Amino acid sequence: MTKQTILKFGAVDHAEAGDLPGWIVVEGRPTMQTAVQHTTEDGKVMSGTWRATPGTYHATYTDYEFVHMIAGRIIITPDGGEPVEVGPGDAFVVEADFKGTWQILEPVTKHFVVVVG
Repeated sequence: MTKQTILKFGAVDHAEAGDLPGWIVVEGRPTMQTAVQHTTEDGKVMSGTWRATPGTYHATYTDYEFVHMIAGRIIITPDGGEPVEVGPGDAFVVEADFKGTWQILEPVTKHFVVVVG
């Protein structure tokens, strides 16, 4: 069998509900769903789709993440830092040592790539 070297993300039909480790609700009643759609053979890189509803989380990262926003708006504020607003079409990275808030203003859909440190 030939190893698949291209994977196009389709509709999400298997998202896991529940908050990610290191994410704590600090305002509102946000919910999230995560669909890991691909993992490398060595398990060090995961990619997929994430959805969340409005509210605010305090997040503590242990891994590097690349994000491409599909829908929604978020204000991300590092502890002691300046807020950054992101929306549809924006792409950004979050370093592995990030700690701060994700204020979800509108329902969010994002594609992500996480590199496990």
